[in-house]
Amino acid sequence: MPDTKSGRDKQARDEERRRIERDISEARERGDEAEPSENGPPTCYRRGCDEPAAFEVTERYQEDTGTGAVEATALLCVDHTVAEGPANLDSAYEGYVFRVEPVSTGDGD
Repeated sequence: MPDTKSGRDKQARDEERRRIERDISEARERGDEAEPSENGPPTCYRRGCDEPAAFEVTERYQEDTGTGAVEATALLCVDHTVAEGPANLDSAYEGYVFRVEPVSTGDGD
């Protein structure tokens, strides 16, 4: 198949779709790790961080293909929350959300 602009665009779209699917899959796995357990409060989802989660960070943006919204949520410790910021402003739309909320510890706080 000859190298054409439409072929390169299709390859780029396919690669981006695969990246999004990988990101969603990894986020689901990390989400499973961050679930509250009987042993105490949830921990930060970042690999190698065992600090307790202090904030829930949510970003909702338009999928690159334009077929719908993607929402990503992560539980983060204080240090990782400070380093977090909107990452998908190029996919912002009327329903775009970037929200940081404290994690409830479940003891009436």
